[in-house]
Amino acid sequence: MDNNKNDKYYLDKIRTDIEFIIVHMRDVDLKELNENEVLLDSMLFRMIQISENAKRLSEEYKEENNNLPWNELTGLRNRIVHDYGNVDLSIVFETLKYDIPELMEQLRKG
Repeated sequence: MDNNKNDKYYLDKIRTDIEFIIVHMRDVDLKELNENEVLLDSMLFRMIQISENAKRLSEEYKEENNNLPWNELTGLRNRIVHDYGNVDLSIVFETLKYDIPELMEQLRKG
């Protein structure tokens, strides 16, 4: 079994989490996200995972792909983890519905 955790490994994990978010947020509005605790927790967990895996990418990869929002990914994770009770759900919703699919497009181009 190959246990080589390189950029490809972390990018695959990021893409998997992004695809999960896109599929499960497809027909969800802000009200439903706010009322569905399991869905919200699932989406926040996936966002945290994306951030954690992005942090593990090599500096070389990040420099070569400096069009991607590396600092924003880390910042969002920190807000979710350290200030969970005060996370603005409208920002989370906008991120899930618009920024995450855009991130997927940027990863496809890069």
